[in-house]
Amino acid sequence: MTKEDREGYCERISIIVPVFNERENIPLLSGEVEKIMISLNLDYELIFIDDGSIDGSEGEVARLHQKNPRNKLISLSRNFGHQAALSAGLEFAGGDAVIMMDGDMQHPPEVIPELIKRWKEGFDIVYTIREDTGDAGFFKKYSSVVFYWLINQMTRTPIPVGAADFRLLNRAVVKELRKFREQSRFLRGLVSWTGFRQTGISYVAPPRSGGTSGYSLRKMICFAMDGITSFSSFPLRIATYMGLFVSGISFVYGLYTVFIAFFSDKVISGWASLMVMVLFLGGVQLITLGIMGEYLGRIYDQVKERPLYVVQKKLGDFRE
Repeated sequence: MTKEDREGYCERISIIVPVFNERENIPLLSGEVEKIMISLNLDYELIFIDDGSIDGSEGEVARLHQKNPRNKLISLSRNFGHQAALSAGLEFAGGDAVIMMDGDMQHPPEVIPELIKRWKEGFDIVYTIREDTGDAGFFKKYSSVVFYWLINQMTRTPIPVGAADFRLLNRAVVKELRKFREQSRFLRGLVSWTGFRQTGISYVAPPRSGGTSGYSLRKMICFAMDGITSFSSFPLRIATYMGLFVSGISFVYGLYTVFIAFFSDKVISGWASLMVMVLFLGGVQLITLGIMGEYLGRIYDQVKERPLYVVQKKLGDFRE
């Protein structure tokens, strides 16, 4: 759809929201989205993807669906993870443009009009850049900066620092993303990889309005590993460089040992230097095996060709 077409026509905006134990926030988000879309005079569908919640989130969406059929539900059979839930939403979204956002109210709905405005200007992808998070700790803020710096150094797919999954995608982009069958998903990278015409807007993330974050330190580390290994083989090169470095040190030390043995009267006890070298080499080998294991594990998951998620229940009228 061209820029001119978008200015005079918009059949539907799909808003997909993965939720995991967000019962308190679901009615707040639904109400805010409804007000905004009415003010814009746009048709829409608000698709909640319940990712195995145990706090009654599914029932809350069902209640909202009875009041307003635009609130729809995709209930997964268990917790498959945030990226899988987003992928499920992309699969069922039927709008001319699709907006992805979280259900904790830290992706402010008041940004939606600006996303749609940029889309109507002709951009296929409108991503958001998080400037601040009201309740984010020191570690989370700066670990995020380090992660984006690392991934941009290691890959050829540029990802803006602070970019969030909160973004608008044109229908053409969504169709391309549906073709991907990767198990270890990093959607921010996949969206950037597709190309198309992109632009970004900034926003300030408010504190959570209710509930607690489901993103533990372990999940953040796994997410970072998925992002790096999905778009770069550079960690394997690091293992190679480490091997060459250790080999060089070992060779120099070997020459030193031979020289001392044949051309010096110094007594070489050997115990301390031997322990240091053994521990150093052992550490390098374990690191190398760990890096190889990360990639091998992802290959193992991919070749099994299991579905990315399993849908247990649907509420609402979905069209492709």
